Amino acid sequence: MSETNPNETTSANDLPVRLEAGQPAPDFTLTAIDTDGEKTTITLSTLTGRGERVLLYFYPAAMTPGCTTEACDFRDNIARLASLGYTVLGVSKDPLTKLERFRERDHLTFPLLSDPDLTVHKRYAAYGEKKLYGRTHVGVIRSTFAIGTDGRIELARYNVRAKGHVESLMRRLA
Repeated sequence: MSETNPNETTSANDLPVRLEAGQPAPDFTLTAIDTDGEKTTITLSTLTGRGERVLLYFYPAAMTPGCTTEACDFRDNIARLASLGYTVLGVSKDPLTKLERFRERDHLTFPLLSDPDLTVHKRYAAYGEKKLYGRTHVGVIRSTFAIGTDGRIELARYNVRAKGHVESLMRRLA
């Protein structure tokens, strides 16, 4: 496997290789529901090119208990994260209509991006093997990435817990 290609997959099971701090963050363009509930397009390199740091988090499904807890935690700490220079982006495989309901229902104040074919999930290794109740299966891996203005990953966390995750991030990023 090439160290210069963080998107390369393993040949054994064709699952993505996990990203690490220091690697370039895979660029992407995804359709999103913005903070006003409008459909928009977001490109990572555009944000970092404007000098924004990005907290990109992947979650399994909008409006489920764990994902709601995590999203509301980001919402409640958005000012603290912004004070550190971060723009928060949530990514799931959900369609835009569901993301709009999620944003409205929980008063979410950051963009929700739709990746229905899991392309970006896979590039970030946020889709792959995981264990649930002792059984291994393939699915969305709750993951978060801090991305610097240079487009490099500052922090990569996989298999995060929904509850208390943002406080843990704040301690690490501050």
